[in-house]
Amino acid sequence: MLHTIIKKNSYQDSINLMLLTNAVSSMDGLNKVQIMMATPSNKDIFKDAGLHTEELEAAESNDMAIVIDTENESKVDEVLEKVDQYLKDQSISNSGSGLETVRTWDRAKNTLPNANMAMISVPGQYAAEEADKALDMGLHVFLFSDNVPMEDEVRLKKKAHEKGLLVMGPDCGTGILDGVPMAFANVVNKGKIGIVGASGTGIQEVSTIIDRMGEGVSHAIGTGGRDLKDPVGAITMMDGIRALENHNQTDIIAIISKPPAKEVRNEVVELLHSLSKPVVTIFLGEKPEQHEGNVYQAYTLAETAKIAVDLAKGNEIKEDYNAGDYAVEGTELQEGQTGIKGLFSGGTLASEAAVLISDALGLGSAITNEDGYVLKRDGHEVVDLGDDKYTQGKPHPMIDPETRAKFIAQAAEDEKTGVILLDFVLGYGSHEDMASALLPSIEKAVNHAKTQGRKLHVVASVCGTKNDPQDYEGHINRLKDAGIIVKDNNNEAVRTALNIVGLELKDEVKKHVEAEAPQKTFDLTASEQINAFVNEKPRVINVGLKSFTEALINNGASVVQYDWRPIAGGNEKMRKILSLLK
Repeated sequence: MLHTIIKKNSYQDSINLMLLTNAVSSMDGLNKVQIMMATPSNKDIFKDAGLHTEELEAAESNDMAIVIDTENESKVDEVLEKVDQYLKDQSISNSGSGLETVRTWDRAKNTLPNANMAMISVPGQYAAEEADKALDMGLHVFLFSDNVPMEDEVRLKKKAHEKGLLVMGPDCGTGILDGVPMAFANVVNKGKIGIVGASGTGIQEVSTIIDRMGEGVSHAIGTGGRDLKDPVGAITMMDGIRALENHNQTDIIAIISKPPAKEVRNEVVELLHSLSKPVVTIFLGEKPEQHEGNVYQAYTLAETAKIAVDLAKGNEIKEDYNAGDYAVEGTELQEGQTGIKGLFSGGTLASEAAVLISDALGLGSAITNEDGYVLKRDGHEVVDLGDDKYTQGKPHPMIDPETRAKFIAQAAEDEKTGVILLDFVLGYGSHEDMASALLPSIEKAVNHAKTQGRKLHVVASVCGTKNDPQDYEGHINRLKDAGIIVKDNNNEAVRTALNIVGLELKDEVKKHVEAEAPQKTFDLTASEQINAFVNEKPRVINVGLKSFTEALINNGASVVQYDWRPIAGGNEKMRKILSLLK
């Protein structure tokens, strides 16, 4: 039986409500429960979950909706008690943080008059409007929000470029600005390697390897995953490159991208050949055969980091950074047990794994993302569990282990599975101890396979640094103690998994050749606002997820919290009318 409770004008951010739903779902006597704001898109999620009711339909976007499926009516009061206590605890926690909180843009700007950036994490349908306001106030924009239409992204980035500002995003999950981690990012030492990345966990993997190798990062400018698509044309990436070219504290530049549009990629590379600084590039899906002039071309994220570190240290660049001993003793796989199941929380790490496995299978290194699977071939599966398909109404797998636990169980049921391949991504925003959270599911899967007469191998990498909020070494030790093969990075983990099932990669030995003269002349200057931005500490108006302020405050940034609420209570028609009246 369905029970609906509507809390009028009780706005909470989506991550809080997802975590609250998970906490309540563990209660006995409930068939299902879902807690979300009653937006039109969320009502569709309720419908898909079989939790749609008439009371829900009447609720408005600024109302919190709780729908409970239970045969025991007394459980409804228990759920409400737990919800109220959770919200009370949140309120106490927020009031004790010392963070100044405001309710309007004007108050935010008055409170932090020298703000230079807005960090926006509101629901996607409102994000472009808030980004517009920030740009009109002369602020650079870090746009974490996803589900922003492509035409809005193009418009915002063109507007920003004309104003001499940066729009990082939408769907920009990671950045590091002058040592300050943004959103899902790691605590990385400052140094002379600058990164511009059209990928979140790609930036995390490269920056953490750089840190662990003893070097540091000046800035890691995220662009959002669509920046190198044809309609956008790499507006943010190219402005970010110019920023680092003119930044005195940056000596080396690293470029990270998921598979780009060919013409856009070529335009970016032409710009790179015009720079005075050496550059390392990785365009996932490409398998480069040589380095050209000042542009060093990597095949893997680890190779990208290692070349950048050698350039920073003045070391000779090696012909092959991917060679190594990936053999595992005592594999003891059954006949037909040849499949690798890559279950990733990081989208770029999933893409890298898919590229390497596809290459080892002789299928080439080009990949496509279909229905959340980055690769699904011959018993091998690589899935990006952070894909929209798996996060509708659920927390991201970096935050919550539930979705990945289900996939681990399914992988153990498949008789073809020889290896389960996992990533553990640490840093701000991520789960406080994902190793401990997933180990029961991993151990259950390994034991289940054992009862079926199969040996199931688990290979993992941990993306993090010793200064992250989580315990990096502790994570590794907990995994190793549980019998998991832990490698230093994703590239090594994938190659180890390939070795276990009898596959290997043939790497290119890269020579260094002179580059042809650029066909175009580029203006390499950066705007006055961008130059100032990369030479100062971030001063941030945080619009949306309050949890993002922890990393900002802990790392020396000035911040004011804009406690955002939907205009007109989320009534779309009224919101448009009010917007036109301004």
